[in-house]
Amino acid sequence: MFIVNIAGLLLIALIVWWFWLYKPKEATLGADDLVIVVENGTYSPSHIKLPSGEPVAIKFMRKDQSPCSEMLLIPDLQISETLPINKLKTIQLPALSSGEYDFHCQMQMYRGQITVEE
Repeated sequence: MFIVNIAGLLLIALIVWWFWLYKPKEATLGADDLVIVVENGTYSPSHIKLPSGEPVAIKFMRKDQSPCSEMLLIPDLQISETLPINKLKTIQLPALSSGEYDFHCQMQMYRGQITVEE
């Protein structure tokens, strides 16, 4: 019984770390094309910095077979796209004003954020 309680507490700690404390790597879009890889339940990188006032193309490469990883939603920009498996999908973003724009799958299990700065 003691082992079951310890295992439960460790599982709770892992869940708290994964959903609230984990800080994924961040990327800044430069002259090179940015490719976001969808794999193992995450977008990598999941935090992107972009300059304001310029249209941008972001490429997604879906390697995850999960049905949840198939859809990409950027609600603030009214973007909804299907990501094919093992093929690059280019998403065109309009010139954005400063702020933060969340992107995620349809169930919000895969999550990321675009930060637009002046």
